[in-house]
Amino acid sequence: MRIVKNAEERRNEILDAADELFGKKGFDGTSTNDILAKVGIARGTLYHHFKSKEDIMDALIERYSARLLGAAQKIAADKSIPVVERIIRVVMALNISGGGDSSKEIMEQIHKPQNALMHQKIHRVIINGVPPILTEIIREGIEQGMFNTPFPYECMEMVVIYANTVMDDDMVQMTDEERGLRMQAFVFNIERLLGAKSGSLMYIIEMFGNRDGGSHE
Repeated sequence: MRIVKNAEERRNEILDAADELFGKKGFDGTSTNDILAKVGIARGTLYHHFKSKEDIMDALIERYSARLLGAAQKIAADKSIPVVERIIRVVMALNISGGGDSSKEIMEQIHKPQNALMHQKIHRVIINGVPPILTEIIREGIEQGMFNTPFPYECMEMVVIYANTVMDDDMVQMTDEERGLRMQAFVFNIERLLGAKSGSLMYIIEMFGNRDGGSHE
């Protein structure tokens, strides 16, 4: 008996199969035939939902992005968390430098060498989507007298771009000592970008020191 599924259910089934295959074989190593066999559908059904394998990848990126940015927005909106801690939790949730549990599976997937194009697309999402989220938190800090800058968005854009490239293991290879120095310099300069009191953000380094284990709570 032929099983008929609604469009959204079938679309997600295709995305789930592609997600698994891209993880095992990489984007380039996965064919549309692989996806068809995995889902057990005809080619016409696949092309009814997606124009190409690239279209499937873009839909996966969109799904990843919704999860990542959604987690960041939820943290940013929680005003029971102090401003600076909220900023760090947003960064960690997005895995810009370390990653939280909510994004671990996604980041393990896109950091695989065979998924370099997916990695690049996620970077673009982060660079465009994260600064507006962080900017709202910075504005709260300005109102509270913690920060003093006329350029909250531009500051966060600079921070995100640096963190998303230099602090990414796939982009720049560093020893633990080099990473420690980069973090000190990074926080030192964030203080100046935001007009914060010298030394007031240095405890950020300790929070990021837990990136390989322990709780971020």
